[in-house]
Amino acid sequence: MFISVPATSANLGPGFDALGLAVDLRNEIIITPSKFLGISTNGEGSDNPKIKKNTLFLSIFNETYKRLTQREDNFRFEFHNRIPISRGLGSSSAVIVAALSAAYTAADKKYTKREILNQALCYEHHPDNITPAVMGGFNVACVEGDKIYSKKHRMPDYLRAVVVVPDCTISTAKSRTVLPKIYKKEEAVYSLSRASYMTALFMSESWDLLRIAAKDKLHQSRRMKMMPELFDVQKVALKHGALMSTLSGSGSTFFNLAYDKDADKLALELQKSFPQFRVFVLALDNNGVIAQS
Repeated sequence: MFISVPATSANLGPGFDALGLAVDLRNEIIITPSKFLGISTNGEGSDNPKIKKNTLFLSIFNETYKRLTQREDNFRFEFHNRIPISRGLGSSSAVIVAALSAAYTAADKKYTKREILNQALCYEHHPDNITPAVMGGFNVACVEGDKIYSKKHRMPDYLRAVVVVPDCTISTAKSRTVLPKIYKKEEAVYSLSRASYMTALFMSESWDLLRIAAKDKLHQSRRMKMMPELFDVQKVALKHGALMSTLSGSGSTFFNLAYDKDADKLALELQKSFPQFRVFVLALDNNGVIAQS
């Protein structure tokens, strides 16, 4: 069995907990039946004992597989991690989506992506990362009861994501502590109007207006203050051809959208200005999770 899940960038500025898209940077898992549990981990997090054990994946996989089959079978798992851990690129959501898809595939049970998405909500209560991880593309999503309602737009192949990955993490839980419990009405309206405008721009592919739509007053600047150099990353990106430049999820990664003709130059300028950070030029992903038996 083979499972592949893309990285995701959520919020996209004003779309707090609602907007997200998938990028072509994938975690892959190879699963084979075995007499004993076997785990090998390569790539991102392979030097971290907690990540190496993949406890979150195994917990969700085993729970789901047992529910589907009423059995407790052993497998060998080979994890090939490319998504940076705790950097705002949806690494946790990728684990959740991969584990659920793997359990259904191993159990030889038919399923839809919508079923996987709604089950993922049990483990991740915000839809902005798990939705593009499952569906691929750009997604706007909301939660009603125990279901996610979402709309996808396929991203064109002439766009690229240029992501800047700092060398230190910002945990989602910690970053939420810097957000106020009460917002001013003007702040809420400011971000709501831009999230709505951004959704319209993505759906109509009006990329040259994204710079206006990507502004936010709910969370972004407050989180960026935890790593002030991110303000400079944004300035450099917008100066050198980024269509939009936003904090990816809760950070610390910064997401930049660019035309493919501008992406390499933009990446070069960012790498030159921030040699201590990693810079990736990535295609956008329209496939979401892939599972093969």
